[in-house]
Amino acid sequence: MSDGDEEPEETTEEAGETESAVDPDTLESRLDDAEADLDAAETEADLDEVEAELDAVEADVEAADLPEPDEDEESREEQLQDRLSELRDGLEEQRGPYASDVVETVEEAQSTIESTRWTEQGETDLAEAVAAFLDDAADALDESFAATSDPDAAALRADLDQVVDAVEAAALDADEDAETVAELVEAADGLDTGVEDAQEWDDLSVRQKLRAEGYYDVIGQKHKDFPPEWTALKEWEKRGNVEMVLLCLEHLGDSDFMERHCLESLVRMGNEAALDEVGQRAARRDTTAIEIVGKIGSEDGLEHVEDYVEEEGSPNLRTTALKAVGEIGSEDSTQLVADQLVADNSDVRSQAARSLGLIGDTRAVAPLSDVLADDGSDTVRASAAWALVQIGTEDALSAAAEYADDRSFLVEQEASTAAEALDDDPAEATA
Repeated sequence: MSDGDEEPEETTEEAGETESAVDPDTLESRLDDAEADLDAAETEADLDEVEAELDAVEADVEAADLPEPDEDEESREEQLQDRLSELRDGLEEQRGPYASDVVETVEEAQSTIESTRWTEQGETDLAEAVAAFLDDAADALDESFAATSDPDAAALRADLDQVVDAVEAAALDADEDAETVAELVEAADGLDTGVEDAQEWDDLSVRQKLRAEGYYDVIGQKHKDFPPEWTALKEWEKRGNVEMVLLCLEHLGDSDFMERHCLESLVRMGNEAALDEVGQRAARRDTTAIEIVGKIGSEDGLEHVEDYVEEEGSPNLRTTALKAVGEIGSEDSTQLVADQLVADNSDVRSQAARSLGLIGDTRAVAPLSDVLADDGSDTVRASAAWALVQIGTEDALSAAAEYADDRSFLVEQEASTAAEALDDDPAEATA
């Protein structure tokens, strides 16, 4: 007997119906029916019914216990899933167009207009494309839209916002308003094409860009240097216009010749406006850029060069960085530079000593005095003596003056300079 809680057993007839529903041939037949319905569909509601049919078939395919295929054969489940995928693609192709497609196209055009740099010709092209779209959209919606005469990106966005607002307010139905939607889609496609065809800044050649920026304006009718970009570069350097030098570097940096001359100009100019650009180059271990950072002399440049002061295996990079740190002259760098007085490479030690002289921190007097007394390289010792003279306190000058009879002529010369400074005006040589 049953206690009343047991589920009734599935009858043989019901089981047969279930098996029939998920039979591969039956599933294939149901897909044939769905395809026929898709071909006959005329409205969004018809397409919704087809989608429901496909959903039901897909659920049965996933639940079915389909036979395993022979080796190297595609399974019936894979065949059915491929057919389902094809029908779903066809379903999506038949849907729409919708008013939301128009809004999406217009908003993409607005984004492109605002995020792209345009030439003057491009701005004119955009204004014409937007004006044409407003006219076409006005005809489709039986509205009127006013186009601005200002080609500014913000103004063009505002013009297009008029259409977006009108389309959304119209609440167009894909079936009942199909003709209007189709006209708007065509107008939006025309806008998209117009924006795509408008002349962007990146469409210009390098010389066209430089000409548009006024780079060649400083060149007279006759110029002796070739290429003309070099003539203009030298003139901008004379005028102290670092922006134009950087502009040339930006556009002609692929030319080794022009890159070298641009960087040499920046070295001579030492203008802080170039710090960001040369700082990026210094990060790539560019010694000329590191040199420029030093010539600029801003403490903001330390972050671009200090890491190379202790760089192993590259004496040239280290000495260039040490010189730059010295030219910047921040006493915060004194210890970092002083640590290089014991480097294995004599060129590094020599530059470290000179950089301490440029910084002028009196804390360097003791280590420089030790180098002057003990270093095995007379060049390094001469640099230490020079640095002590640059620091110029009584202690520093006295330490250097002790070597007036040194074996090294260079050291002797610096010692003589220190002694003269002490004799000439001892009041200025403060401890």
